[in-house]
Amino acid sequence: MTNAMPKASPAAAPLTPALNSPARVLTASLVGTTIEFFDFYVYATAAVLVFPTLFFPNSDPMTALLASFATFSIAFFARPFGAVVFGHFGDRVGRKTTLVAALLTMGISTVVIGLLPSYEQIGVIAPLLLALCRFGQGFGLGGEWGGAVLLATENAPPGKRSWYGMFPQLGAPVGLFLSSGIFWLLLHVMPQEALLSWGWRVPFLASILLIAVGLWVRLSITETPAFQKAIDKHERVEVPVAELFRHHKRSLLLGTFVALATFVLFYIGSAYLLSYNVKVLKIPFTDALEVQLLGSVVFGLFIPLAGKLADRVGRRELLIAVTVLIGLFSFLLPTLMTSGETAIFIFSAASMALMGVTYGLIGTALAAPFPTAVRYTGSSITFNLAGIFGASLAPYIATWLQTTYGMTYVGYYLGLSAVITLLCILLSGKEEV
Repeated sequence: MTNAMPKASPAAAPLTPALNSPARVLTASLVGTTIEFFDFYVYATAAVLVFPTLFFPNSDPMTALLASFATFSIAFFARPFGAVVFGHFGDRVGRKTTLVAALLTMGISTVVIGLLPSYEQIGVIAPLLLALCRFGQGFGLGGEWGGAVLLATENAPPGKRSWYGMFPQLGAPVGLFLSSGIFWLLLHVMPQEALLSWGWRVPFLASILLIAVGLWVRLSITETPAFQKAIDKHERVEVPVAELFRHHKRSLLLGTFVALATFVLFYIGSAYLLSYNVKVLKIPFTDALEVQLLGSVVFGLFIPLAGKLADRVGRRELLIAVTVLIGLFSFLLPTLMTSGETAIFIFSAASMALMGVTYGLIGTALAAPFPTAVRYTGSSITFNLAGIFGASLAPYIATWLQTTYGMTYVGYYLGLSAVITLLCILLSGKEEV
């Protein structure tokens, strides 16, 4: 008789999921966020160009613009709800499945906007439907961003977390470039009347093709190693959001305001700048879009630079440095915004360079303090709460400050956000950012 245990049959051995290749991971995270941000920014451009006329026609031009910006802000208030719902399933079911659902939610909302009748056709129902679709866009993006960052960072090899974490962040400048570019192209190939009649719908309906590409890429990946390990060790929690508010309140609070300056800077340098150039400086819309296109290119170039530098000098140290620079830049804002078109180009390039550095870091920084079991929910909630405080009303506040008190107060607004962000970074431990 022998004491040797019989060998397990091949059928009894647990199946090990295939590892995602770096190229597949980074492509999936980048393509997904590009599509999401394209959808999101197409709305921002249309909110300046066509929505005041089509959905708020009975108001004076400035009131119509502010009303359009108000619907723009709805998405930011929807994003935390998306973060909680999609974060729950992302931490319970898995990153991959949840990312597919978030992409579909955003995509369907965007396509429906392209099919909406105008105020002239159905009256007050039109802006209400527009607001509902904008809520859907925000709800979808609230679940997308955190999962895309985790898809990248949870597959990152040691010492390259910041580099991997910047890839989903690249989706923002690429999406901004594509959304601005498609409106720039439409303005060159059709008259204003055709654009207002039907041309504005093209970018929204084109999202159908982007969704198909995004789904194909997302469905080709497997679950992240970190989440698979959490499953194997039975580390998942029943209600991730309850766990967060029970044990991680400090990280949620500090993370929200660590990202504040990032959002304020971006929406002053994009949506607000676009409306200021068109409505106040009377720059032709095509020229104003060219400013935004330049900004998106600079934005995209500085994100990988931030990823490389952060892995070498430290993410926290680089985040402190760029936040100080944003604060100093706020003093230049009034001069650059009121000194002609050349200065406007300089403002756009400088603001988007700073934005590229801070945004390239913020994804990895917001995910860092949370354990795997609540990381999807935690990073998503902090990012999207920061969107409420820093982005949702930024174009509205900046427009109101400029018309009521002057451009100097827009600079004060940006400077104050940088001070708050700097204090929260300093209060965070090195492991928390």
